Amino acid sequence: MNSRLETYKVKVGNLELGGNDKIYIQSMTNTKTKDVEATVKQILSLEKIGCEIIRVCVLNKEDAYALGAIKKQIHIPLVADIHFDPELAIIAIKQGVDKIRLNPGNISNKEKIVEIVDLCKEHNIPIRIGVNSGSMPKDLPLTAEGIVEAANRHVRILEKLDFHNIVISLKSSDIDLSIAAYKLAAETFPYPLHVGITEAGTSFNGLIKSTIGISKILDLGIGNTMRVSLTDDPKLEVKAAKEILKDLNLLKGFPNLTSCPTCGRCQYNMIPIAKAVEEYLDYVHKDIHVAVMGCAVNGPGEAKEADLGIAGGNGEAILFKKGQIVRKIKEENILEELKKEIDAF
Repeated sequence: MNSRLETYKVKVGNLELGGNDKIYIQSMTNTKTKDVEATVKQILSLEKIGCEIIRVCVLNKEDAYALGAIKKQIHIPLVADIHFDPELAIIAIKQGVDKIRLNPGNISNKEKIVEIVDLCKEHNIPIRIGVNSGSMPKDLPLTAEGIVEAANRHVRILEKLDFHNIVISLKSSDIDLSIAAYKLAAETFPYPLHVGITEAGTSFNGLIKSTIGISKILDLGIGNTMRVSLTDDPKLEVKAAKEILKDLNLLKGFPNLTSCPTCGRCQYNMIPIAKAVEEYLDYVHKDIHVAVMGCAVNGPGEAKEADLGIAGGNGEAILFKKGQIVRKIKEENILEELKKEIDAF
């Protein structure tokens, strides 16, 4: 089985997918792409919390012609998501996107496929082939073998045109089927794989399902880029992806938060503080472990591996660093003081 270290290297903008142990975090906008201002605003907000590749939907020519203006205002690679219409792919490439998501087998005009491939070669733009279990060819079974064969039909079209700048995804809403499909794909293709669980659900159900499935796939050494698909704000997708990668020790340079579940010993309003610290850490780009604990009795000892943290008392909290108590802080000043310590770390 090919691991993420052994795949072809594919350039997406200034990023290199494959041939290394880096897994890039993706999300997708939910704005109307033709609304350049709204789309750029959302992308910039996603950039700030760690999104590394962004995909936008291209439904029509208005969307396609907006891509150039969007590209000029963002700082991460831009992917155009296109289905069936080759003209939209041609426009997108000429607008300067960094990658297109297009299944060539869905295009009946062979001359247009050749034109798209030639343009992608000229601009060094990869094509992502994406197979979803919900839209399988009718002659193929809904099995791992069927999903991989569906992808292979698209891959063979590109390979016959001597095009190998390919990324592949094989998504299902079924965890076991997704894992089996990605394992088989890693044995079948030399190309980088985009990992995800499609139609996973809301920010609660979808997060649990995505975490289980994606983690199992990544832990096999499979996957070069990932999206956590949630029926919610795309920011939650990026946050979830970061947490998955951090917990698998596959992401450095971002903070880690520890917080206790609270119990009857807690004598201060801890939960809002923990949530506020979590939100603040979304915009911190440094290796720091922060703890927000409920009581001074057990807090410092339970979170002694943290770089810094607080543990509450009655109307106050103690600040500790590496398990050692530093000073007391009044409850109303906890959040402000902890932010200052994070910034100074």
